[in-house]
Amino acid sequence: MRNLVPILTVLAAIVALWYAAVAPMNIRGALDVAERAGSDVVPAESRARFEQSIWRLMADNSEHIALGYSLDRPRLPTPVQVGAELWKTTGEMALRGRALSKRSLIYHGWITLQSTLWGFALGTVLGMAGAIAIVYSRVVNMSLMPWAIISQTVPIVALAPMIIVLSSQVGIEGRTVPKAIISAYLCYFPVLVGMVKGLRSPGAAQLDLLRTYSASGLQAFLKLRLPASMPYLFTSLKIGIAAALVGTIVGELPTGAISGLGARILIGDQFGTPLAIWAALFAAAILAGILVTLLDLMQRATLRRMGVQA
Repeated sequence: MRNLVPILTVLAAIVALWYAAVAPMNIRGALDVAERAGSDVVPAESRARFEQSIWRLMADNSEHIALGYSLDRPRLPTPVQVGAELWKTTGEMALRGRALSKRSLIYHGWITLQSTLWGFALGTVLGMAGAIAIVYSRVVNMSLMPWAIISQTVPIVALAPMIIVLSSQVGIEGRTVPKAIISAYLCYFPVLVGMVKGLRSPGAAQLDLLRTYSASGLQAFLKLRLPASMPYLFTSLKIGIAAALVGTIVGELPTGAISGLGARILIGDQFGTPLAIWAALFAAAILAGILVTLLDLMQRATLRRMGVQA
């Protein structure tokens, strides 16, 4: 309970700020609704002169502010509206037996999850392999690490279309592989850095002790370096899985995909349905939370099995 208090306090502050921001963000839409209903408001042609004067509009039409909290297509929906849309496209669809319908966020979440897991697996393997090479080879350390750092300065939004075009040129059909590659691109770097830190965490005294036992390099790796790197690895994996999910969603935007959470965000933007965009964003956040929680449970079980306090 002591741990929940700070979390709930921050959550309450975020919700309060969110509700406070709804009024100024939706005031123009609220005035449009009130004007169509015949209420006495500042005319639309006059409101155009106050594009930078939201607060003046609110002060002159304070009686209509409440309308901004119940718009059908608000610029900024309330948490209740987002929750209702999320339930409508997940729980309600599941209760009707249509969880895998193309109108369900469960279906779109599953499409995004597949590419995320493939990209996460690829990025993890590449990151761990690169980390082992960096730790055991000075040449690789001096050559690979700078390029790994430089690669993260390339905007993924600019890189994603290039990956998609190159994939199609080499005959890769479908969108799963390009999305997985983009996902792996964002995932491998935190795994690489964390694994390097973990493999280098054993002290000189521990390494000298293994040398006195005539332990081989492989034995030193399996008995000392790899176990010592586990806490660092799992921390990196938590960051990596979240980055992989972001990479998949970004990869869905330029592919013209019609399935996936990224596609739902894009479609919501094209058709002017902010509620669909917010619901997809929250679905992505919930999916990321589930994946990170599963990795945390794996970390606790692994470290407990190793005799290390999780």
